[in-house]
Amino acid sequence: MVKKFYIETYGCQMNVADSEVVAAVLEKEGYEFVKDIEQADLIIVNTCSVRENAEVRVRGRLHHFKSLQKKRPEILIALIGCMAERLKDELFEQEKNIDIIVGPDSYLQFPKLIKEAEHGDNAMEVELSLTETYKDICPTRIDDNSISGFVSIMRGCNNFCTYCIVPYTRGRERSREVQSIVNECKDLEARGYKEITLLGQNVNSYNFVDGDKTFVFHDLLEIVAQSVPSLRIRFSTSHPKDMSDDMLKIMAKYDNICKYIHLPVQSGSDSVLKLMNRKYTKDWYMGRIEAIKKYLPGCGLSTDVFVGFHGETDEDFQDTIDLMKDVRFDLAYMFKYSEREGTYASKKLPDNVPEDVKGSRLAKLIEIQRETSFESNKADLGKTFEVLVEGISKKREDQVYGRTSQNKVCVFAREDFKRGDLVNVKVVECTSATLIAEPVL
Repeated sequence: MVKKFYIETYGCQMNVADSEVVAAVLEKEGYEFVKDIEQADLIIVNTCSVRENAEVRVRGRLHHFKSLQKKRPEILIALIGCMAERLKDELFEQEKNIDIIVGPDSYLQFPKLIKEAEHGDNAMEVELSLTETYKDICPTRIDDNSISGFVSIMRGCNNFCTYCIVPYTRGRERSREVQSIVNECKDLEARGYKEITLLGQNVNSYNFVDGDKTFVFHDLLEIVAQSVPSLRIRFSTSHPKDMSDDMLKIMAKYDNICKYIHLPVQSGSDSVLKLMNRKYTKDWYMGRIEAIKKYLPGCGLSTDVFVGFHGETDEDFQDTIDLMKDVRFDLAYMFKYSEREGTYASKKLPDNVPEDVKGSRLAKLIEIQRETSFESNKADLGKTFEVLVEGISKKREDQVYGRTSQNKVCVFAREDFKRGDLVNVKVVECTSATLIAEPVL
C-alpha cells in the first residue's frame, strides 16, 4: 500500500508549481512526501513535452527506475503532466513499468488512481478541463529551503502557435480567482519566502470575471504588489501581442515588482512569424521594446528565439540577427527548431531546413548574444543594485550569489550574509554571465 511518494520534475517553472499542487492533493489524503527516492512507495515523474530532449530524459529515468522495482516490486510509477497528456495510453505499451498516467487537469483524481493501481490495474485520467484551476489547493512547498515560490495564476493557452504542443497538452486558457492567488501569495510570505513568480503560459491574457468586475493582468499585478509588499514579484511568460502599457505603468509604480521582462520573440522575420502564427510583426515587437524602455528605463530584458523553422531563408535569419542587435537583450534562450508530433507544423509545415544550416545559424546567434550580454554587464560597472541572496556560490565558498531586480546573477563576498537577505552591492567586475560586486556598507 502506498504511504510515501517522491516527485521528480522536468521542464518549466509551471511544472514545479504543478508538482507542488500534486503534493498537496496527496498529503490531504494522508500520503507523505519524501525527498529520498529509496523510501518511496510511489515515484511520480512530472513531464514536459515542449522539446524532445525533455521526453528523452524522462524515458532515461524510467529505465533507471527498473532497478528499484527489481528490489521492491511493489513500487508504483506515475507519469504526469504534458507528456502524459500527449501520449496517453501509448505510454503503457512503450514503458512497461508505468502504472499511473495523469494529465495536467486531473490531479484531483490522483488518490483514486493510486488505489486502482494498487489492485494491479493500469490507471489513467487525462481529460482536459475548461474550468480546472486548482483554486482551492494551497500547494505544498517541496523545496522547504527555497526563498522563491511559484504561483500559478492561469492554465492553458489559446494562441496555437504552429510549432507548439502546449494547447493540446494543457488545454484552453482559464484564469484563477484573484483572492485564491492573493491567499497563496500571503501564505508564501508567512512561510518566510522573499520572492514570488506569477506563472501562466501567457500571463498577459489573464482575465477573471467576478460579478460585474473584470480583472486583467495589470489589475492582478497591482493587487498582489499591494497585498504582499515585503515580497519581490516576478512574472512569466509575457506574450508580445498582449503586453500592455498599463502593465508597464504598474511595474514602474511599485518598488517590489522586479524590473525584468521575459518577452519571447522566436524570430525576427515577419514571414516566419506569420508561419508560426505568432500574431505580431517585427515592428509590433519593436514597439513593445520601445514602450518598455520608455516606462521602465534600465529594465532587464530576455527572450526566446529559435532558428531553422519551416522555410527560414538566409534573409529571414538575417532579420533575426538584426532584431537581436537592435534590442540588445541581456539574456536569450536560443534553440534549433525541433518538430513536435501533434502540432500544426508537424502536419502542414515540413521541417525542411537542413540540420547543418540550423547548427551554423544557432552558433552565430549564440556568439552575437554572448557579446551582447558581456556589453550589457559591462554597462553595469560602477552601478549599485539590490540583490536577493540565494545561496553560496558554486565556484567559491567565500562568496554568495543572488539576482538583481533585473534578473542578473551577481556574486559577492559571503561575510555574514545568508539566504534571503537583501544586500546593496556595487558592481566592480563582470563576465558575460555574471556581475561581480562588493557589498555597500
